[in-house]
Formats: sequence, structure tokens, C-alpha cells
Amino acid sequence: MTQVFHSIEPLAQLLYEHISKGEDVAFVPTMGALHEGHALLMEEAKKHQPIVVASIFVNPTQFNDKKDLEKYPRTLEKDVVICNGAGLDYLYVPEVFEIYPPSLNTELNLDLEGLDKVMEGAFRPGHFDGVCQVVKRLLDLVRPTHLYMGQKDFQQFTIIDFMIKKLDIPVKLVVIPTSRQKSGLARSSRNARLSTKGRQKAATIYRTLKSIEEKKHELPVPELESYGMKRLKKAGFEPEYVTISDGTTLQPLKVLEPGQYAVVCVAAWLEGVRLIDNLVL
Repeated sequence: MTQVFHSIEPLAQLLYEHISKGEDVAFVPTMGALHEGHALLMEEAKKHQPIVVASIFVNPTQFNDKKDLEKYPRTLEKDVVICNGAGLDYLYVPEVFEIYPPSLNTELNLDLEGLDKVMEGAFRPGHFDGVCQVVKRLLDLVRPTHLYMGQKDFQQFTIIDFMIKKLDIPVKLVVIPTSRQKSGLARSSRNARLSTKGRQKAATIYRTLKSIEEKKHELPVPELESYGMKRLKKAGFEPEYVTISDGTTLQPLKVLEPGQYAVVCVAAWLEGVRLIDNLVL
């Protein structure tokens, strides 16, 4: 059974005892509304580390739209059931005042060297400042040996990897491939806000990504991006971007070189829900 903690003190003591005995501790940070993708992250962590802890915290500092924060689903009872099924040892569910105590300045002011200015950063100013702030704070509190994240948030894990190296944080980042439904739709907490028809249509994003991958040697990068935008618009989406970027620097590419680490990333609105996905080319 997963033990649930709302305060860090008793959890930190347990984790310290595990690490003192030489046991690695894997950490899976989440904002709740858990789904099979989160469960797979926890199960994968459990295969490699004896102790796995996850957190559920809807972080206010990474929402530039307060309405989006208010709409974010909160389903703790269901989440605990999923954690139990995934074999999670500990679940940390803190209040805002514990993560951001008034007496403590938790702002990082970290220069992300342009990683935060493209794609998501261009449409959600300040978002990655909030992401780095909360992940750094959670790492300081939980002090795991391993941090598990999913590939679906490609820009996010790339920025967290940069932060870990820049600040010399003693944790190893492990990235797990995107969990998808049979249709190809990336599993996401936001999918719950789509209608049944909307979820079926949302799979068009993945099909578009795969089509771009197939055409990557036939068309230049600008035409591939334009093709993706047009295909999504035709299917009824309101796309914000289809961008082919360097997988490390996240800077837009003009040309795809053989063997290059490149990724195509997409953000698009459907039924008032903002969806993101990516595919390494």
C-alpha cells in the first residue's frame, strides 16, 4: 500500500533511512490527475530502484493563465488507487505553503540560455521559470537519487536536465518514452477534458508527426512545418506551432542533417484544450 504524506518531515526521515542503507530512491513529480502514463513511469522506476516516491502538487507558478490553473483536474482518491496499483512506496501531497513558505525565497533566476524562449516558452511566458522553481524545490525536499520524467514534455525535461547540470544537483535524470493509447494519442491529464469524439480526433496529432517523419527526406524543414500546420488546421485544430528543432539546444533547424538529433514538437488547441506532443526524428 502506498503511504501518503502531506508533510515532508516524516517522509524525509523515511527516505533518509533508505538512502543510509544504500538504497536508491526514485522520484516521479506530477500534478495529479494521474493516468496510465504516470503508472508506467512509477512501474519503470520500481524496476530499477527499490524505493519510489511520487508527488502530487498543482504548481501555481507555472500557470500563466489563472483559468487554466483553476480548471486543472484534482482527483486525489483516484490518484492514490493508481499509485497503489503501480507499486508506489510513498506519495507526497504538499500544500502550497510547504513548497513556497513566505519566509523562504525559492526563486531561481536561472539563465536557461534560450531553452525557454522557443516553442512552449514563446506562448507561455514565465512557464519554465515556474517549472524549474518547483522541481528544484521538490528535489531539495525529497532528495532522491533518480528523477523520472516522460518524453511527452520534451522541452520540459530538456530544461530540467540543463538545470540539474548547471546547478550541479546530485540526481540522475531518467526519461521514459511517451505512453500512448492504441490510436497514438499521447496520454495526458488534459485528455479527460476532451469529448469522446475529441479524443478520437486528437490522435491526428500523432499521425501528423509520423507523416512528417516519413517526409523528412523529401521536403525542406520549412515545408515540413507548414505541412504539419495545414494538416492540423484542416482536421479542426487551432495549432500554435509545429517546430523542428535541435534536440539538445531546442533551437529551430533550417536543415535536417543525416544522423542529427532532431525533434518535431507540436502544440494545438482542440475543444478548448491545449495539447502537446513530439517525435524524435
